[in-house]
Order: sequence, then C-alpha cells, then structure tokens
Amino acid sequence: MDLKEIMQENIFAVVGDTINEEKYAYKIKNNLIEHGYEVHAVGKELASINEIPEDIDIIDLCINPVKGLQLIKECNKQYKCIVIQPGAESAELLEYLNQNNLPYIQGCLLVGLKLYAKS
Repeated sequence: MDLKEIMQENIFAVVGDTINEEKYAYKIKNNLIEHGYEVHAVGKELASINEIPEDIDIIDLCINPVKGLQLIKECNKQYKCIVIQPGAESAELLEYLNQNNLPYIQGCLLVGLKLYAKS
C-alpha cells in the first residue's frame, strides 16, 4: 500500500501518546477524527492493539521503536498495513516486519491527511 491507499481506509489504531497535546500521536489521532476516520488510541488509552474491539485497517506507529516492536509482536489482530512515523523506526523493527512479511510503509499520516483525506 502507499499513503494514498492508506488514507482511503476507515479504521485506524494510533499507537503512541495520544493524550499529550504536544505529541504527534495526539495530533494524528485528532486530525483523523476531524476527517471522519474511526480511531482507536493505543499506548496511553488502550494498553494493547488486541484491546481494540473490532477489526482495524491501519496501525500507525508513533511511539518509541522498542515499545512499537513489542506491541506489534504481541498483536494478534488482522490489519492491512502498518505506517511507521518518522522517529518510530528502528533496524530491529524493520527487520522483524521484513522477516515476517508484514505490510508496512514509512510515512506520515499528517501528510497523508493533507494530500489524500477522504473528507
């Protein structure tokens, strides 16, 4: 998937500090909601991606790469793609995703919203 395709999906899990207004995860979560996307916040609001009660389309990692890798390893939910925000990547995370053939892109959902938001 590319960023344009990702922005056509509906249900997002934003992983990071979605409570602190200074953090990008907070800004991403609220921008997605303002554009009509369904958003679940993991990290400060939910402890695990597995706590999301429904299927999800996109996991957005906006968190320390060590914690992000741990949450992805624990994840047993189906999803279409992971977006790794700038600063959330690590060699270990990318190696794990590649070894397990998990779909991901490195990109920014704030850019995606500016270019391709549905509403």
